Amino acid sequence: MRMKTFRAARTVLAVSLALCGMTAAMAQTQTPPTLTPQQQRFHDIYKELIEINTSHSVGDNTVAARAMEKRLIESGFAPGDIQIFEPFPKKGNLVLRFKGDGSKKPLLLLAHIDVVEARREDWKTDPFKLQETGGYFTARGAIDDKAMASALVSVMGQLKQEGFKPRRDIILALTADEERGDALSNGAFWLINNKPELLQAEFGINEGGGGELRGGKPNLHRMQVAEKMYTTYMLEVRDVGGHSSVPTKTNPIYALSAGLERLGNFSFPVKLADVTKTYFARSAPFATGQLADDMRAVGAGNPDAAVIDRMSANPAYSAQFRTTCVATMVQAGHAENALPQSAKATVNCRILPHDDPEEVERLLTQAVGNDKIVVRNMGKPLRSPASPLNGDLVKTVESLTQQMWPGVPVVPAMSTGATDSRFMRNAGIPMYGVSGIFVEPSDARAHGLDERIEIQRLYDGREFLYRLVSELAK
Repeated sequence: MRMKTFRAARTVLAVSLALCGMTAAMAQTQTPPTLTPQQQRFHDIYKELIEINTSHSVGDNTVAARAMEKRLIESGFAPGDIQIFEPFPKKGNLVLRFKGDGSKKPLLLLAHIDVVEARREDWKTDPFKLQETGGYFTARGAIDDKAMASALVSVMGQLKQEGFKPRRDIILALTADEERGDALSNGAFWLINNKPELLQAEFGINEGGGGELRGGKPNLHRMQVAEKMYTTYMLEVRDVGGHSSVPTKTNPIYALSAGLERLGNFSFPVKLADVTKTYFARSAPFATGQLADDMRAVGAGNPDAAVIDRMSANPAYSAQFRTTCVATMVQAGHAENALPQSAKATVNCRILPHDDPEEVERLLTQAVGNDKIVVRNMGKPLRSPASPLNGDLVKTVESLTQQMWPGVPVVPAMSTGATDSRFMRNAGIPMYGVSGIFVEPSDARAHGLDERIEIQRLYDGREFLYRLVSELAK
């Protein structure tokens, strides 16, 4: 009896010790890393910026701009170094100039501090309270674009505190309403049109690029040098309507639906840009099998139809090959017991930078295939030439990438989405989307639910930007 009791007690003790060990191990893995003073300052800036709601519906971009102004002044910048512009209520923009000795032309650092909408009921946690769990920062703007904005604020502050003497002016612009596209309140658009002298630079850095992880390891570092043009169309069918008990053959909903189905089955022609061919040529060594062969064929500029068909099965690759137009919103009818008098659809197009917008409109109208559907452009797309792949910036990005992630290639790319870089490129300022922030493609959540970034990847990206700005400005 005593032996059984002793064995039982020993078993309980062993289990308890094991549980204690597991608890200690779990606590150890969940303990935040020890931060350097500069990392802690970056963390605090990031958290503050995240928790200022800058969505269009209820947010205030000016409050965020003022908060970043205070952070920069605390770092040693004079109030006269910083300007706040609020051309529209709650749509403030910040411009800082860190004066250099003038031996080199200025460098522009651009980031937007507005975010897309986020509803608390859709998220697991409050999207406007920074969560630090499971090795991730989670919040609206955790990546897009408050990660880069707060990193640049902290980088400028660190350089100032260190007594850095730049050879070129460093211009930091934090802007409003990037997420609203070509709205007049878009801060980058407003600044380049109303205060162009403040942003003139030899070249600039913005969002749009970033690193790609595969299986948790850095695979390639994407640098955006071009982006698609953005435009939207309204498709509309109208009719006299009537009582729902007497259906007609001219129902606008049916006519519009048929047109949208035809558009959904339509593909714009393939038009390969130099940046697209370079992207796939440099990516091919990191793929395997048929995909690697197909990438090489695209990179060589002579893919056959089978190659294009196979690769187009991946929406991300398809969007690199051609202009795309997609229905994003539909509105129809006015009462459940009445025939609709109108049906409308919003169609958003992302046009290749070397494509002809007038030809795109012609093909869109042709694809819809019904002259009763009125196709109306809601705003002409802004052309944006690709940035050249030469100069100090590209060389420096490649050098720093090898220092921090040996063997990871820098791959020039065209964004299928739009960034504020298009306004700068259109004004003659070459822009490069590069951040040093690596994300797993399958976990890309910008604009989506529970947007997040790995904590360590964010700190690494901030370090990359510190080194990049330092090298380019010295």
